Amino acid sequence: MTPANRQTPLDPALRAIKLAHTLVWAVFAGCIVALPIFAWRREFTVSFVLMVVVGVEVLVLLLNGLKCPLTGVAARYTEDRQDNFDIYLPLWMARYNKQVFGTLFLAGVVYTLWAWSAD
Repeated sequence: MTPANRQTPLDPALRAIKLAHTLVWAVFAGCIVALPIFAWRREFTVSFVLMVVVGVEVLVLLLNGLKCPLTGVAARYTEDRQDNFDIYLPLWMARYNKQVFGTLFLAGVVYTLWAWSAD
């Protein structure tokens, strides 16, 4: 019998999905964080490429009901539905991910456009 405070081991497929989801998240989060840095360095070509990459991600999310497609795949392997059941992020970050990174992305786009127009 498993004690109530001990988690059961994750299905290997769920672990692989969570790892892939976390890596994909890290790439997009990195793009969002890098966007204003490249704009500040006046490397606008890179900034615009980053905006397009993140824009494609936003389009995928919009077409999938504001959820990552990997969330649906992960749901097949667990009954858990906490905000971080499908990704290796702290619960608070998984819960507020769209708000935090959406705001950072919007700020980065505004800054990039301002810096580009001022150049």
